[in-house]
Amino acid sequence: MEVPGYYQQFERNLDILLDALQAGLNLRTTALETSLPLEIYVLCEVLNQGGAQYRLTTEGLARVQEFQTQFVAQQAETDAIMRRLLDDQRSSMRTPEGRVLTKEMLIRRLEYFNEAARQVNVMRNQQALGSPNQRKSGIGAELQKG
Repeated sequence: MEVPGYYQQFERNLDILLDALQAGLNLRTTALETSLPLEIYVLCEVLNQGGAQYRLTTEGLARVQEFQTQFVAQQAETDAIMRRLLDDQRSSMRTPEGRVLTKEMLIRRLEYFNEAARQVNVMRNQQALGSPNQRKSGIGAELQKG
């Protein structure tokens, strides 16, 4: 999917994630429990760099609801900021790693939310089909058993 597709799907992806959390989907066995709040924080930093006014006060997965509430309240402004950042080829922002193109930071967040929503949809389908919860698997888990 190209960047315009990620941008067009962002609100839908955010709704998918929030719906899954509100339905009680257990993300503790996934990296999403840690990465989702962090990615929302970074997204807010990028949007604030573009002129938005996002303020996060919650921790953990509660941050998804907090962000969504603020997003709905300032959706038109946020959409305009995202479009402007995606069109800007030169704007950059300071990060702990140095300076990064703001456009690239936004693109990576949009890609992340697209992939996270896809992963949550798969998990919800598995849950609906009665599949057992997924556990850590792979060589490391096998070695720990043996």
